[in-house]
Amino acid sequence: MRKIRVFFAVLACKLARTAIRLLGRGGTDFPGRLAMKICPDLLGELAKTVTAVIVTGTNGKTTTSRMIEQAFIDSGISYFANKTGANLISGITAEFAVHSTATGKCKYTHAVIESDEAAFKQVGKLVNPKAVVVTNVFRDQLDRYGEVTHTLNNIRIGLQGCKNAVVCLNADDSLSASLAEELPNEILFYGVNVPIYKSRVEEVSDAPYCIKCKSEYVYDYVTYGHLGGYRCPHCGYARPKPQIAVEDVKNSDAEHSEVVISMDSRQFETNIALPGGYNIYNAVSAMAAGKAMGLDPDTVNSALSQFDCGFGRMEKFDIRGHSLRMILIKNPAGCNQVLNFLTDAAEPFLFVACLNDRAFDGKDISWIWDVDFERLVEMGDKLSGVIVSGIRADDMATRFKYAGVPAEKLRVIKDYSRLCEACLAQDKPVFIMPTYTAMLDLRGTISKNYGFKNYWEK
Repeated sequence: MRKIRVFFAVLACKLARTAIRLLGRGGTDFPGRLAMKICPDLLGELAKTVTAVIVTGTNGKTTTSRMIEQAFIDSGISYFANKTGANLISGITAEFAVHSTATGKCKYTHAVIESDEAAFKQVGKLVNPKAVVVTNVFRDQLDRYGEVTHTLNNIRIGLQGCKNAVVCLNADDSLSASLAEELPNEILFYGVNVPIYKSRVEEVSDAPYCIKCKSEYVYDYVTYGHLGGYRCPHCGYARPKPQIAVEDVKNSDAEHSEVVISMDSRQFETNIALPGGYNIYNAVSAMAAGKAMGLDPDTVNSALSQFDCGFGRMEKFDIRGHSLRMILIKNPAGCNQVLNFLTDAAEPFLFVACLNDRAFDGKDISWIWDVDFERLVEMGDKLSGVIVSGIRADDMATRFKYAGVPAEKLRVIKDYSRLCEACLAQDKPVFIMPTYTAMLDLRGTISKNYGFKNYWEK
């Protein structure tokens, strides 16, 4: 009976995915939900023969996964991944189903799975991964996740179900690093041993107080947000020494970063194919994942200079000789890191923000008031203009007005086709920061109007 349910669940998923793709849509969630109606524990059945690495956490999941994917490719490993960002249990189930035979046998030996933090409670136990990477824990979508302690607890429950996994934790994050004390698993700590930025935007820390005794942390240095060399002067809880660490940030410009990573008594000169301090963290976490999976470290290090960025994650579009870079945002920490990146820009640029408040974006948009947009204004003539778009464009326009953006530099354009043309009318680089569903809509417009691949085809 179980084999029959698996057969029909996989078949239904494949047919639904094919039909939706023929209609020109992504089809990332519904096929999985349909399959789970027929066989609720389908994911566990399909994952039995697959060696998986799961990446979870607030920020950096997609890019870290893409880095690991490139390492798998360069290592000659047969794998699949949920590249479209369908990281809920329904989307992950769909990816396993479409990469399996009708009898439920996976066509690949390995998988790279990005998992939503809340979904990880179930996904971790069902997939039984060989390695888990926890990127970080930040405040995100308060209406869905609640406070950071709720997100941390979701990850804790998920890890407790990953009995056989090597767990890679961010040593610089006092929240996720604390999980090590509760786990019997092998732990690999990774981190950044030096400051990343010469100067940083003003940020509200999501974890200013000790998770053990509630005393205020003292920092030897801060990389961004609440990440860095923290220690509690009262109880002694402090940043653990990472086994995989960035020892030096040699260069970080608009296209890439050059760093030195230490691991296993070796130092690796690492060229990261994307800019931004947060991608330095993604790179060192991918190195940790490679170690956990038993990959050759030179191969993983080389992969960091070659991987293809995920859609909307520092994705670059060259259209009619103009450069547009799309950078997904969803919370204050991630948005502030984009601003950190932009403050080092060498030439004037146009800044675009697209704000939606659909379910996948988070209904609560109050977080935009915790972002240091004032830093953009301080750039003066380097900020050539600001365009806001999306469902909540007017709210974003208000935020920029309070930040001090002059009225003559601020425009509201809600139609995405008109927005794209306005961007292409510039003779300067354009940086677009959309929330998740705004990114999908805007990227769909770019694909349709200018001949780029759809996001599920990347």
